Amino acid sequence: MNRMRDLAPVVPDADAAPFDAAFLHDPYPTYRRLRAAGPVLWREDVFQGAWVLTRHADIELALRDARLSSQRTGGWIKRIPGVDASLAGRRAQAGLDLFQRLFGSAMVFLDGADHQRVRKAMAAGFHPTLIRTLRADVERLTDELLDGLDAQAGFDFIAEVARPLPSRVIGLMLGIARKDEARFMAWSDDLAAFIGALQPTADQLRAAQRSLLQMVRYFDALLPARRASPGTDLVSRLLQAEAAGELRADGELLAQCAMLLFAGHETTRNLLGNGLYTLLTHPDAWARLRADEDGITLAIRELLRYDSPVQYTGRRVATELTLHGTTLRRGDLVIALIGAANRDPDRFADPDTFDITRRAGSHLSFGSGPHVCIGAGLSLLEVDVVLRAVLRRWPTLRMPDAAPRWNGIAGLRGLAALPVSVS
Repeated sequence: MNRMRDLAPVVPDADAAPFDAAFLHDPYPTYRRLRAAGPVLWREDVFQGAWVLTRHADIELALRDARLSSQRTGGWIKRIPGVDASLAGRRAQAGLDLFQRLFGSAMVFLDGADHQRVRKAMAAGFHPTLIRTLRADVERLTDELLDGLDAQAGFDFIAEVARPLPSRVIGLMLGIARKDEARFMAWSDDLAAFIGALQPTADQLRAAQRSLLQMVRYFDALLPARRASPGTDLVSRLLQAEAAGELRADGELLAQCAMLLFAGHETTRNLLGNGLYTLLTHPDAWARLRADEDGITLAIRELLRYDSPVQYTGRRVATELTLHGTTLRRGDLVIALIGAANRDPDRFADPDTFDITRRAGSHLSFGSGPHVCIGAGLSLLEVDVVLRAVLRRWPTLRMPDAAPRWNGIAGLRGLAALPVSVS
């Protein structure tokens, strides 16, 4: 029997909330049952065994507590069923070792001084002043996409807008060619399926490994020209940081480039899709924004709370601690269910009600503490620009009656398709 299951509190109701197909379609009833079951739950069906947190106060604490480490990729990967069987031969093992090293070098998986060093190297590229200067570019890219849809009676918002726009924006920031956009998105899909799975499979790991290494090779081929003739793009900035000793010359720069390409559009794509879907299924909110665009800023904050594109994050226990009478031991994995925290009735009044005038409470969709999302400002800018443009062009936009099709990824919640009609 698993050691942690022996130590975990007996909470029968927790087992009544499976992470099944119904959960992937609508996770919030499951979150309600889990919150009611207890503040700290042991789940065998999460990463082969992990503690699960569901309440806002506990998750905010976990995201800020130095006793919980972001360095969690090693045990995460090694515990995937079937991985050992797939590593026949030195070449396979070397490939996985390289994937592990690159994956674990990404800023999101670093702690303490290493995290501060890498974040400082990247921060200039996401300074609020610089993000504001990108607004004209984001508006231009948005108009390019929407102009091509004006003559159509209907279209898939995910395929035509939410998917390509963030890819083009992060591509512009990184200084990479639009012709490679389809490859970027395919690579990101493989990473999303792996990172966002509550029980990743060996096949998902192999696909993510292949795509991450292809991303790294792509950027590695760009670097000689950027070193010879640096520009103002983010890759050039990171090269300057490497030359100054702020990034290590052991693949750390390549790891940041690859994860920026992935994270730079994956969550924004899902926020755009989830956001428009939520607004169109709440016609009073849509009508209110049509009448007063100034409410969009507050509405986006509520969209993030109501249906976060990032549903959970993880930490590894670095120093034993006790939470609500439960001992979390060194090496244990902790999963913080951000989507549940954002619907916690102890933090938000009527949490399952979508209210674009809501001001009380703070969502955790961009995290909290040292690892708060460095690209939050860019994501907010893109969603603001798109919603304003769509409201102005198609104020009577609507959805057909067909049920939405979700992407089936637990951790990175989003729509696979969102058909809309403009007539």
